[in-house]
Amino acid sequence: MDRFTDKVAIVTGASTGLGPVMAKMLAAEGARVVLAARRKELVEKAAAEIGDAAVAVCADVTKEADIAEMVDAAMSRWGKVDIMMSNAAIPGTDKYIWEQTLENWNATVATDMTAAMLCSREVVRRSMKERRTGVILTFSSGAGQKGMPRKTHYSAAKGGLIVFTRALALELGEYGIRCNCVVPGPIDTELRRNYIRRIAKERGVSYEEQNAKSLEDTPLRLASTPEDVAHMALFLASDAARTVTGQAINVDSGWYMH
Repeated sequence: MDRFTDKVAIVTGASTGLGPVMAKMLAAEGARVVLAARRKELVEKAAAEIGDAAVAVCADVTKEADIAEMVDAAMSRWGKVDIMMSNAAIPGTDKYIWEQTLENWNATVATDMTAAMLCSREVVRRSMKERRTGVILTFSSGAGQKGMPRKTHYSAAKGGLIVFTRALALELGEYGIRCNCVVPGPIDTELRRNYIRRIAKERGVSYEEQNAKSLEDTPLRLASTPEDVAHMALFLASDAARTVTGQAINVDSGWYMH
Protein backbone atom coordinates (compact mmCIF):
# COMPACT_ATOMS: atom_id res chain seq x y z
CA MET A 1 0.00 0.00 0.00
CA ASP A 2 1.01 3.61 -0.59
CA ARG A 3 -1.49 5.40 1.63
CA PHE A 4 0.83 8.32 2.32
CA THR A 5 2.27 9.23 -1.07
CA ASP A 6 3.03 12.98 -1.11
CA LYS A 7 2.12 13.31 2.58
CA VAL A 8 4.42 14.99 5.09
CA ALA A 9 4.41 13.74 8.69
CA ILE A 10 6.09 14.79 11.92
CA VAL A 11 6.67 12.15 14.59
CA THR A 12 7.86 13.16 18.05
CA GLY A 13 9.43 10.75 20.50
CA ALA A 14 11.14 9.27 17.47
CA SER A 15 14.39 8.02 18.99
CA THR A 16 13.26 4.70 20.50
CA GLY A 17 10.17 2.56 20.96
CA LEU A 18 6.98 3.37 19.05
CA GLY A 19 8.14 6.60 17.38
CA PRO A 20 10.76 5.29 14.95
CA VAL A 21 8.55 2.30 14.12
CA MET A 22 5.72 4.63 13.06
CA ALA A 23 8.13 6.82 11.10
CA LYS A 24 9.52 3.84 9.18
CA MET A 25 6.05 2.52 8.41
CA LEU A 26 4.89 5.94 7.19
CA ALA A 27 7.93 6.26 4.94
CA ALA A 28 7.43 2.74 3.60
CA GLU A 29 4.02 3.89 2.38
CA GLY A 30 5.28 6.99 0.65
CA ALA A 31 5.41 9.66 3.36
CA ARG A 32 8.20 12.11 3.97
CA VAL A 33 8.90 12.28 7.67
CA VAL A 34 10.45 14.58 10.24
CA LEU A 35 11.66 12.56 13.22
CA ALA A 36 12.05 14.59 16.41
CA ALA A 37 13.47 13.64 19.78
CA ARG A 38 15.86 14.91 22.45
CA ARG A 39 18.50 12.23 21.94
CA LYS A 40 20.40 13.46 18.89
CA GLU A 41 22.39 10.34 18.02
CA LEU A 42 19.41 8.01 18.30
CA VAL A 43 17.00 10.14 16.28
CA GLU A 44 19.63 10.71 13.59
CA LYS A 45 20.22 6.96 13.43
CA ALA A 46 16.48 6.31 13.06
CA ALA A 47 16.22 8.87 10.25
CA ALA A 48 19.30 7.50 8.49
CA GLU A 49 17.71 4.05 8.43
CA ILE A 50 14.81 5.53 6.47
CA GLY A 51 16.93 7.51 4.04
CA ASP A 52 16.19 10.57 1.92
CA ALA A 53 12.51 10.58 2.87
CA ALA A 54 13.40 11.45 6.46
CA VAL A 55 15.04 14.26 8.36
CA ALA A 56 16.06 14.21 12.03
CA VAL A 57 15.57 17.13 14.40
CA CYS A 58 16.96 17.26 17.93
CA ALA A 59 14.07 18.82 19.84
CA ASP A 60 12.74 19.10 23.36
CA VAL A 61 8.97 19.20 22.87
CA THR A 62 8.45 21.17 26.09
CA LYS A 63 10.21 24.15 24.47
CA GLU A 64 8.32 26.36 22.05
CA ALA A 65 11.46 27.31 20.13
CA ASP A 66 12.35 23.65 19.55
CA ILE A 67 8.86 22.88 18.28
CA ALA A 68 9.04 25.85 15.91
CA GLU A 69 12.35 24.53 14.55
CA MET A 70 10.83 21.07 14.15
CA VAL A 71 7.96 22.44 12.06
CA ASP A 72 10.44 24.65 10.17
CA ALA A 73 12.25 21.48 9.11
CA ALA A 74 9.11 20.17 7.44
CA MET A 75 8.02 23.49 5.97
CA SER A 76 11.40 24.47 4.55
CA ARG A 77 12.03 21.08 2.97
CA TRP A 78 8.55 20.02 1.88
CA GLY A 79 6.30 23.06 2.32
CA LYS A 80 3.56 21.55 4.46
CA VAL A 81 2.59 19.27 7.31
CA ASP A 82 -0.19 16.75 6.71
CA ILE A 83 0.18 14.52 9.77
CA MET A 84 1.27 15.38 13.31
CA MET A 85 1.98 12.42 15.60
CA SER A 86 2.54 13.73 19.13
CA ASN A 87 4.11 10.62 20.57
CA ALA A 88 6.76 12.01 22.95
CA ALA A 89 6.22 10.98 26.57
CA ILE A 90 7.98 10.30 29.85
CA PRO A 91 6.74 8.10 32.71
CA GLY A 92 8.01 10.39 35.45
CA THR A 93 9.10 8.88 38.75
CA ASP A 94 6.70 6.55 40.56
CA LYS A 95 5.52 8.22 43.76
CA TYR A 96 2.60 7.84 46.11
CA ILE A 97 0.63 11.07 46.44
CA TRP A 98 2.18 11.78 49.84
CA GLU A 99 5.61 11.60 48.19
CA GLN A 100 4.68 13.55 45.05
CA THR A 101 6.83 16.53 44.11
CA LEU A 102 5.90 19.53 42.04
CA GLU A 103 9.00 18.97 39.90
CA ASN A 104 7.95 15.39 39.03
CA TRP A 105 4.35 16.46 38.39
CA ASN A 106 5.19 19.46 36.22
CA ALA A 107 7.87 17.68 34.18
CA THR A 108 5.49 14.82 33.35
CA VAL A 109 2.57 17.08 32.46
CA ALA A 110 4.84 19.28 30.32
CA THR A 111 6.08 16.38 28.18
CA ASP A 112 3.00 14.16 28.14
CA MET A 113 0.24 16.75 27.67
CA THR A 114 1.43 20.33 27.18
CA ALA A 115 3.80 19.30 24.38
CA ALA A 116 0.87 17.93 22.38
CA MET A 117 -0.84 21.30 22.66
CA LEU A 118 2.28 23.11 21.46
CA CYS A 119 2.80 20.72 18.54
CA SER A 120 -0.84 20.94 17.52
CA ARG A 121 -0.89 24.73 17.75
CA GLU A 122 2.21 25.07 15.59
CA VAL A 123 1.16 22.76 12.74
CA VAL A 124 -2.36 24.21 12.68
CA ARG A 125 -0.98 27.76 12.52
CA ARG A 126 1.73 27.03 10.01
CA SER A 127 0.04 24.64 7.59
CA MET A 128 -3.17 22.78 8.37
CA LYS A 129 -5.72 25.56 9.01
CA GLU A 130 -4.91 27.52 5.88
CA ARG A 131 -4.91 24.39 3.73
CA ARG A 132 -8.06 23.09 5.49
CA THR A 133 -6.71 19.59 5.84
CA GLY A 134 -4.61 17.55 8.23
CA VAL A 135 -4.47 14.82 10.85
CA ILE A 136 -3.35 15.21 14.45
CA LEU A 137 -2.76 12.12 16.56
CA THR A 138 -2.01 12.07 20.26
CA PHE A 139 -0.92 9.06 22.28
CA SER A 140 -2.40 8.47 25.70
CA SER A 141 -2.33 5.41 27.97
CA GLY A 142 -4.75 3.16 29.76
CA ALA A 143 -3.49 4.90 32.91
CA GLY A 144 -5.32 7.98 31.65
CA GLN A 145 -8.61 6.06 31.68
CA LYS A 146 -8.36 3.83 34.77
CA GLY A 147 -5.57 5.49 36.73
CA MET A 148 -2.57 3.72 38.23
CA PRO A 149 -1.20 3.76 41.77
CA ARG A 150 2.03 5.71 42.24
CA LYS A 151 1.33 7.41 38.92
CA THR A 152 -1.01 10.31 39.71
CA HIS A 153 1.24 12.56 37.62
CA TYR A 154 1.25 10.26 34.59
CA SER A 155 -2.42 9.28 34.88
CA ALA A 156 -3.54 12.90 35.07
CA ALA A 157 -1.42 13.95 32.10
CA LYS A 158 -2.57 11.06 29.93
CA GLY A 159 -6.21 11.49 30.94
CA GLY A 160 -6.04 15.18 30.14
CA LEU A 161 -4.62 14.34 26.74
CA ILE A 162 -7.75 12.39 25.81
CA VAL A 163 -10.07 15.31 26.63
CA PHE A 164 -7.69 17.76 24.95
CA THR A 165 -7.89 15.72 21.75
CA ARG A 166 -11.70 15.74 21.83
CA ALA A 167 -11.76 19.51 22.29
CA LEU A 168 -9.25 19.87 19.47
CA ALA A 169 -11.46 17.80 17.17
CA LEU A 170 -14.41 20.08 17.94
CA GLU A 171 -12.40 23.20 17.16
CA LEU A 172 -10.76 21.96 13.98
CA GLY A 173 -13.43 19.88 12.30
CA GLU A 174 -14.72 22.78 10.23
CA TYR A 175 -11.22 23.13 8.76
CA GLY A 176 -11.12 19.51 7.63
CA ILE A 177 -8.60 18.57 10.35
CA ARG A 178 -9.14 15.26 12.13
CA CYS A 179 -7.88 14.66 15.67
CA ASN A 180 -7.76 11.27 17.40
CA CYS A 181 -6.04 9.72 20.38
CA VAL A 182 -4.41 6.29 20.33
CA VAL A 183 -4.53 4.65 23.76
CA PRO A 184 -2.02 1.82 24.10
CA GLY A 185 -1.90 -0.59 26.98
CA PRO A 186 1.37 -2.35 27.78
CA ILE A 187 3.81 -2.12 24.86
CA ASP A 188 6.75 -4.51 24.74
CA THR A 189 9.54 -1.94 24.67
CA GLU A 190 12.73 -1.57 26.66
CA LEU A 191 10.98 1.05 28.81
CA ARG A 192 8.32 -1.45 29.85
CA ARG A 193 10.84 -4.24 30.37
CA ASN A 194 12.86 -2.00 32.66
CA TYR A 195 9.69 -1.15 34.60
CA ILE A 196 8.82 -4.83 35.02
CA ARG A 197 12.38 -5.56 36.21
CA ARG A 198 12.18 -2.77 38.78
CA ILE A 199 8.80 -3.82 40.17
CA ALA A 200 9.90 -7.47 40.24
CA LYS A 201 12.95 -6.48 42.27
CA GLU A 202 10.83 -4.43 44.68
CA ARG A 203 8.50 -7.40 45.22
CA GLY A 204 11.19 -10.07 45.34
CA VAL A 205 9.79 -12.06 42.43
CA SER A 206 11.17 -13.07 39.05
CA TYR A 207 10.80 -10.98 35.90
CA GLU A 208 8.59 -13.71 34.41
CA GLU A 209 6.26 -13.75 37.42
CA GLN A 210 5.89 -9.98 37.44
CA ASN A 211 5.35 -9.83 33.69
CA ALA A 212 2.59 -12.44 33.92
CA LYS A 213 0.99 -10.60 36.84
CA SER A 214 1.05 -7.32 34.93
CA LEU A 215 -1.03 -8.92 32.16
CA GLU A 216 -3.59 -10.63 34.40
CA ASP A 217 -6.20 -7.92 33.73
CA THR A 218 -5.83 -8.11 29.94
CA PRO A 219 -8.19 -10.68 28.40
CA LEU A 220 -5.67 -11.57 25.67
CA ARG A 221 -2.77 -11.80 28.18
CA LEU A 222 -0.59 -10.03 25.61
CA ALA A 223 1.52 -6.90 25.57
CA SER A 224 1.28 -5.08 22.26
CA THR A 225 4.29 -4.73 20.00
CA PRO A 226 5.14 -1.24 18.71
CA GLU A 227 3.93 -2.46 15.32
CA ASP A 228 0.49 -3.32 16.76
CA VAL A 229 0.05 0.26 17.92
CA ALA A 230 1.60 1.71 14.78
CA HIS A 231 -0.91 -0.12 12.57
CA MET A 232 -3.77 1.64 14.38
CA ALA A 233 -2.02 5.01 14.21
CA LEU A 234 -1.43 4.69 10.47
CA PHE A 235 -5.04 3.72 9.87
CA LEU A 236 -6.20 6.82 11.74
CA ALA A 237 -3.74 8.97 9.78
CA SER A 238 -4.94 7.59 6.46
CA ASP A 239 -7.87 8.60 4.26
CA ALA A 240 -9.52 5.30 5.17
CA ALA A 241 -10.41 6.97 8.50
CA ARG A 242 -11.70 10.18 6.87
CA THR A 243 -14.83 10.34 9.07
CA VAL A 244 -13.14 9.28 12.31
CA THR A 245 -12.38 12.18 14.66
CA GLY A 246 -12.52 12.98 18.36
CA GLN A 247 -12.01 9.34 19.33
CA ALA A 248 -9.84 7.64 21.93
CA ILE A 249 -9.10 4.20 20.50
CA ASN A 250 -7.53 1.53 22.67
CA VAL A 251 -4.88 -0.92 21.54
CA ASP A 252 -4.46 -2.83 24.78
CA SER A 253 -5.50 -6.50 24.54
CA GLY A 254 -8.82 -5.58 26.14
CA TRP A 255 -7.40 -4.05 29.33
CA TYR A 256 -9.92 -1.20 29.21
CA MET A 257 -13.33 -1.70 27.67
CA HIS A 258 -15.59 1.31 27.15
